[in-house]
Amino acid sequence: MKLRLLISVVILASIFGIAQEPQTAPPAPATTQPQSQQPQQPVPTAPVKPTPSPAAPKPTPAQPANPPGTKAQPIDLIWGLKIPLRDGVRLNGTVYKPAHQTEPLPVIFTLTPYISDTYHERAYYFSQHGYVFVLVDVRGRGNSEGVFDPFVQEPHDGYDVVEFLAKQPWSNGKVTMWGGSYAGYDQWATLKELPPHLATVVPVASAHAGVDFPFFRGIWLSYDMQWLTDTSGRTPNSNLFGQSSFWIQKFTEMYRQQAPYETLDKIVGNTSTVFQKWLQHPTYDSYWQPLAPTPEQYSKMNIPILSITGDYDGDQPGAMSYYLEHMKYGSAATKERHYLIIGPWDHPGTRTPKKEVGGLTFGDASLLNMNDLHRQWYDWTLKGGPKPEFLRKHVAYYVIGPGAENWKYADSLDSIATEHRTLYLNSQNGQANDVFHSGQLSTQRASSPPDKYVYDPRDLRPGEQLEQEDIDKPITDERYALNLFGNGVVYHSEPFAEATEVSGYVKLTVWMAMDVPDTDFSVTLYEILPDGGSIVLTGDQLRARYRKSLSQPELVKPGTVERYDFTGFTWFSRRVSKGSRLRLVLNSPNSIFSEKNYNTGGRVEGESGKDARVAHINVYHDAEHPSALEIPIVK
Repeated sequence: MKLRLLISVVILASIFGIAQEPQTAPPAPATTQPQSQQPQQPVPTAPVKPTPSPAAPKPTPAQPANPPGTKAQPIDLIWGLKIPLRDGVRLNGTVYKPAHQTEPLPVIFTLTPYISDTYHERAYYFSQHGYVFVLVDVRGRGNSEGVFDPFVQEPHDGYDVVEFLAKQPWSNGKVTMWGGSYAGYDQWATLKELPPHLATVVPVASAHAGVDFPFFRGIWLSYDMQWLTDTSGRTPNSNLFGQSSFWIQKFTEMYRQQAPYETLDKIVGNTSTVFQKWLQHPTYDSYWQPLAPTPEQYSKMNIPILSITGDYDGDQPGAMSYYLEHMKYGSAATKERHYLIIGPWDHPGTRTPKKEVGGLTFGDASLLNMNDLHRQWYDWTLKGGPKPEFLRKHVAYYVIGPGAENWKYADSLDSIATEHRTLYLNSQNGQANDVFHSGQLSTQRASSPPDKYVYDPRDLRPGEQLEQEDIDKPITDERYALNLFGNGVVYHSEPFAEATEVSGYVKLTVWMAMDVPDTDFSVTLYEILPDGGSIVLTGDQLRARYRKSLSQPELVKPGTVERYDFTGFTWFSRRVSKGSRLRLVLNSPNSIFSEKNYNTGGRVEGESGKDARVAHINVYHDAEHPSALEIPIVK
């Protein structure tokens, strides 16, 4: 689902994409065998600035049920299975099962808003490998009854589906789920209700409503209306969803008109959605909180869990928030049965990995056969089969970069980094406003005058000059860093003396003052290669009023120097090359792909260009205000 704002653009194109499952599938590499463990470089993922085909990668093709040269096994179909819910609404299911089934089997189901036929390849595969697979349209979509209310309906509906399927004559009472993005959210939403017959889950690229979608750290996405249009009505809207030229056109209309974000549904031409209801809840409040497990619910979970995400997965913040909360609140016994895989993938790649993503080319080891890995997991947890060989330890992560491109393993996330290196922001005479006249990231603290930049919300150059075409290689594209238009500051590190693995979460503390009561910030971290090439590693964003709490806004007192902690970076693993530098870019988002903050301190969703105030930002790095970046090193 994202990104967030160059990493939002990068990841939006894959990140906030609660995107559909592809319908056709290229040949899949043969299984998920572990690779040798050698030190490797980390690959970043983070909220990135929305890339012009925002968060809307085309649906990922599923891996084929029958690789070339293999014979399809016969299956049977039950069309139109009606699944009753507690309020009388009936969901529609399509059942795939082994032909001439002689005994009850475990049941896998997917609960999707993208129309069940989208997952045909997955259902066909698992029904040929000893499982019953049921494709279920969510309430109000496809052939299911009721009205679609995104996210809100799924906890109770998921519970009811589990318990209904467990009682069918072809079921042995063990029920599990399959799916990513929205269908990853479904798994956590269902699990939190603790249905007795849910035996395991494999949540992939799981959106976390109110955390990484439909807003991230206080900032709404233009993509929200693209997604809501995709899921409008009962039938598929995948062609419209994937027409990037239309969405760039409509997002640009809002941008050029400097219209309030809350008018985006009218500009798009679709006022039939929950868009306006969502806008009444711009923080993680009582509307969003009930959709996620509580600490008590985490503590009561008692089934095996396999979580999967990727460095460039737009919904990585959601997927990792569930994992980290379960590690915090879950019982010791259940945490011991929770495994985590972090690949180099983007959002669709978490289900069907590809070697090439955003301008990067990964090694062959990255191409896990996800169908086979899921089958091995289900065989282990539902049939008493052997543990998947790939899961050597509780955490498997892929290191990207020259001299790496392999899988490594750890007992926990915290045990991966062996050192945390601090790099302090500094500049000479306040010069840090572009990549050619930048400040420094230094291991030594220094004291120097503040750097300054200006954010004028009425400046239309960024959207008009940088975002009117699809960005084919957003991870290696430099257009945003090279075109700040005076809006931002840049810092470079010294070249790395040796190739160094950076794996984990980076943290950034910046001391700033401004002359407006509110604005937005975006931070992106890059590796600048010895040959001058650029690679997005990770990113974060933050609305100033949420600097102290994401749920309790507090406007800024103009002129006051305050501390801003950027803690929303995505996890990444990359082997940074000898001679490479790190580049840190801090600016205020000005993009067609996100809500624009006009700096008044009012309700941002309703602000427009006529309300705009120009923000003058000072970035401090002196003895009293040591702005610094912390990076996780693996030796």
